Amino acid sequence: MNSADPQPGTDRTDRYTARVYTERARLLAALADPAAHQRHVLADLLEFNARTDYGTAHGFGRIRTLDAYRRAVPIQTYADLEPWIERSAAGEPDVLTADRPAVFFTSSGSTGAHKKIPVTPRFMRTSFFPFYYAAWAPLIAHFPEVLRRPDAVLNLKHDPLAAPPTTSSGKPHVGASQVDFGATFGEPLSAEPGTDAPWARLPVPVDARDHLEKTYLRLRLAVAADVRCVIGINPAMVAALPHQLRLWWPRIIKEIRDGTLGGRPHGSPDPHRAAELERLADRFGTVRPAHVWPRMRALFCWTTGLATLYLPRLREEFGAGVAVLPAPVAASEGPVAVPLDRHGSAGTPVLTASVYEFVDADLDLVPDAPTLRPEELEPGRDYHVVFSHVGGLYRYAVGDVVRVVDRAHGVPRVAYAGRATRSDHAGERLREAHVVRALSAAADATGVELRNAATRVDTAGGTARYVFAVAPAGPWHDEEADAFAARLDDRLAHESAGYRAARATGRLAAPTVLRLPADAFWRDWQDTVAAGVRPTQVKDRLFRQDPGQWERLVGPTGAAPAPLPLEEGA
Repeated sequence: MNSADPQPGTDRTDRYTARVYTERARLLAALADPAAHQRHVLADLLEFNARTDYGTAHGFGRIRTLDAYRRAVPIQTYADLEPWIERSAAGEPDVLTADRPAVFFTSSGSTGAHKKIPVTPRFMRTSFFPFYYAAWAPLIAHFPEVLRRPDAVLNLKHDPLAAPPTTSSGKPHVGASQVDFGATFGEPLSAEPGTDAPWARLPVPVDARDHLEKTYLRLRLAVAADVRCVIGINPAMVAALPHQLRLWWPRIIKEIRDGTLGGRPHGSPDPHRAAELERLADRFGTVRPAHVWPRMRALFCWTTGLATLYLPRLREEFGAGVAVLPAPVAASEGPVAVPLDRHGSAGTPVLTASVYEFVDADLDLVPDAPTLRPEELEPGRDYHVVFSHVGGLYRYAVGDVVRVVDRAHGVPRVAYAGRATRSDHAGERLREAHVVRALSAAADATGVELRNAATRVDTAGGTARYVFAVAPAGPWHDEEADAFAARLDDRLAHESAGYRAARATGRLAAPTVLRLPADAFWRDWQDTVAAGVRPTQVKDRLFRQDPGQWERLVGPTGAAPAPLPLEEGA
């Protein structure tokens, strides 16, 4: 959500493009001397916040080096910082930061409703905006037409609120995509692509908590436009769109024909467009985004994690030539890495934004865990992310694991590998990254395809075993499912020494595979949104030990729920 720029049109587009390229150039220039920039970020956050309560308690005024900083401040999680954050959220000054937070972000993760991430003007100016602008450079450089018309981009994460919730001191407590950066931080250029579209602010009243209806109304308006790009960040949102299009198609056609939006008059009836869209459905048997928006050029979302299983097929839904550009590796708490070119998954650490430390992902993330600087990382290894920035998060373990893909300009380039959460029933210490890589390798080895997958430990039969619920892309024969399960077992043992030992000693039995309908995970996503969770917060969830979550996905007896009727070829 962003205030309108005072000089809209081509001039604004030119100035926005120039700002994007300028920030990317600055981040690229920083790669020439990463150590110096990291020292500067550390010195700045220590000096700026030295006289805060937190800075005084941890001796910020005496710290001069990263080693001294490590000794003074332990690695910490949100729970460790929460008492300080709550004081700040209540309006107390100089707790974590020398400038007061202007807003508190909710986390985009599963616990987002409970987190209050302090966001200060200094953090936004020195850490957030440089990465935020630069992130759009690959999209704008290769697909400049997405900026030429307000309705060229369907931004799925944009969700402005007329009356946002607040902290006890009256500060907005919202998602990053719900903040008006122009009004709040004096950045009128910061309105990202798609936020000026006709559907950005819905022209008809709708309950702010009815996220499915808001999604429908935006899609209904977008169907009438020439959309060239879809921005989702969270790939589960992008994956849901083709299914929503099919589910809501009769309603969309009727409303276009009648000139209504959500049952209310809106615009003029358009029987010609309605008939044109009906012919598409008749011709192709099922409606895909590629049919509705034949000039679609790009998708912008995370491309790693479980999305690696379904993105190839998802691209086909939007068009054979559509590019998928990776969103930055970032969290509500701060940026980690931003793609500065068209690499398919990885980005460069934002060296000017935070002090970055990394912990080997196979180690426990304890307060005194040994950390590595960016230049010490090794390609092909996974690491926990720990960062510190001027906005009041110090040696903060964000809960994400990244994988070093390669080096660019002498600096490691990293991709999101999954959450740091482990599944550890029998000493197997399985991480999301282990399981995603094993799923992908097993699918490649057996020639089958997945739309999505989830897993839990089942202890009902005596010896515990992992049960994998998978949504196949196309039918699997029983022999193929058995072969996939065997390959998956082998690859899990390859990825994790703990899993290998647990299988060898009989503490874990061989995994089993439960085949679900093709639309099972989308239905689960839709049900979660219908229950009141914002779409940006409903992400792919691999480990589902909670019985309620598992039952909602696979059914009360472990049998798959009845599928929605899909058209042939869907």
